[in-house]
Amino acid sequence: MLRSIFLYLAQQKKLERCLLALPGAQRLAHQFVAGETLAQAVKVVRGLNQKGILATLDHLGENVRTPEEAAAARDDYRRILQEIAREQLQSTISVKLTQLGLDISESACRINLKAVTEEAERTDNLVQVDMESSAHTDRTLAILIELHQSCSAVGAVIQAYLYRSEDDVQQLIAQGIRIRLCKGAYKEPSSLAYPHKSAVDENFLHLMRLLLASRLYHSIATHDPRMIEATCRYAQELCLSKDSFEFQMLNGVRRDLQNRLIAEGYRLRIYVPFGKQWFPYFMRRLAERPANVWFAAKNLWR
Repeated sequence: MLRSIFLYLAQQKKLERCLLALPGAQRLAHQFVAGETLAQAVKVVRGLNQKGILATLDHLGENVRTPEEAAAARDDYRRILQEIAREQLQSTISVKLTQLGLDISESACRINLKAVTEEAERTDNLVQVDMESSAHTDRTLAILIELHQSCSAVGAVIQAYLYRSEDDVQQLIAQGIRIRLCKGAYKEPSSLAYPHKSAVDENFLHLMRLLLASRLYHSIATHDPRMIEATCRYAQELCLSKDSFEFQMLNGVRRDLQNRLIAEGYRLRIYVPFGKQWFPYFMRRLAERPANVWFAAKNLWR
């Protein structure tokens, strides 16, 4: 119930305006968001790299309304890749296809994504295509798989709470496509997604085993110590080296686990979002874990 409330609130523009007016709102958001500018995000990534932590940059902004906005997002991501190369940062990028115009024109979205991935190839980088709500899953995977045939600098994201995800994982592995496995952060009906956390956890572990057994380089995105321990144990059973896969976590979440993984020699990548459109992202983070809600309430009025 709490999760549903926060996912609903993420879509409410009036609430967004009210929260933005609160004195501590942006300070609170910066616990999860690197800042509003690329320069601020670069500073955060550089700090992570100095600790031996990788990053992936996400310029926040979903569901653009015009082809011109989609083209601007495309050009923004190309500049981000150029800045990563110029600053010699250890960072990929993550992009949502609705930001590149998926809901406006699929053909234009393909062109925009191709332009971004071509820049990634030129700068020896990777574009991780984020997964959005189930309404976008088929189109996202179709575009990604088609593009991967001519450009390897693109990876996918799979959400463990969807029933369909095992089939999607098998298809992507067969294509040799890198996958980030996460649990999922959008509100979905029980006809499409596991309604209970225990079932999502079980499916996450099942999909994790499929990914590691493929021996492709994949990303396991979780803050759950049980999922992390199970991943480490299974990697050991397969005799996989610690640099043959990576863990991923969100900026500002479970720094204790982040430090532990680095100390133990595992590869860790932090998802670093930035930009002015931080509100929907922030509300989804609150929806994911009840502890995040308490953290937010405590700090907002401090």
